[in-house]
Amino acid sequence: MVDTSASAGGGDGSGRMARREDESGDGAIGATADALYALMSDFVRQIPRDISMTAVSTLAMLRSRGPQRVTTLAGAQGVAQPTMTAMISTLERAGLVVRRHDPDDRRATLVELTDAGEAYVVDRKRRNIARIADYLTGLPEEHMSALVAALPALHRLDALARHRVS
Repeated sequence: MVDTSASAGGGDGSGRMARREDESGDGAIGATADALYALMSDFVRQIPRDISMTAVSTLAMLRSRGPQRVTTLAGAQGVAQPTMTAMISTLERAGLVVRRHDPDDRRATLVELTDAGEAYVVDRKRRNIARIADYLTGLPEEHMSALVAALPALHRLDALARHRVS
């Protein structure tokens, strides 16, 4: 079994990193992926829920990619088209999205973010960045420096992830 003491890579003394490396079977890559997954999961769990995560993700997708068909949104979010249609109706009643005719196919409808939807996405992102920044202020300087040094790698990882879901 792997030593789970702080000196073995547990960092915080809990042995989390060392156990993760052993469980993943992939060494540094598996341990890093597991740590990032755990961090993202913790942050997502702590976000106040005023609308579902699927709705938030859909609004963010509309902001980044522009108007989309319901079928495209459903596929991207991994839900059935009737589920997405119902969610879009709820978001429309809330004033966050509107439906418009697709100029390329008059039979089809596009879902578009409203100004209120744009403001919602921007404000939610701002609040979550501030919350995460609050955690960062609690890190020792050497850990913060390591994260800053890792920013190019994190940006590249983000680009790879965005490319795969396109």
